[in-house]
Amino acid sequence: VHLVESGGGLVQAGGSLRLSCAASGFALDTHVVGWFRQAPGKEREGVASTSSGDGTSAFADSVKGRFTISRDSAKNTVYLQMNSLKPEDTAVYYCATRPPVGIGVGNILSFVPAVYDLWGQGTQVTVSS
Repeated sequence: VHLVESGGGLVQAGGSLRLSCAASGFALDTHVVGWFRQAPGKEREGVASTSSGDGTSAFADSVKGRFTISRDSAKNTVYLQMNSLKPEDTAVYYCATRPPVGIGVGNILSFVPAVYDLWGQGTQVTVSS
């Protein structure tokens, strides 16, 4: 059971990247999925979260209007599309899942890292000015 992020890289300001979060060993559709990032010397912060099933999503104010999140159930993958990237978006990006909806866990979006119990290894995003 694990998550694997990919799609990071080096991009110029104003550019775009699409990050992938692929799950293996379980069905990602039954979990709330969050995307987080952590820059050097800073705390991990939530940037996006998507619900199980109904496509409801939430975004941090810092990325609202620039980032979108989507699921591909057939590929058991969640994507984070990042547009109009800024140098301050530079960080290691992680995806994470909450416990399965229905086992004492509501279908509730969250930017709090502590409520997520499975994390990927992260992928580096660097935005040059």
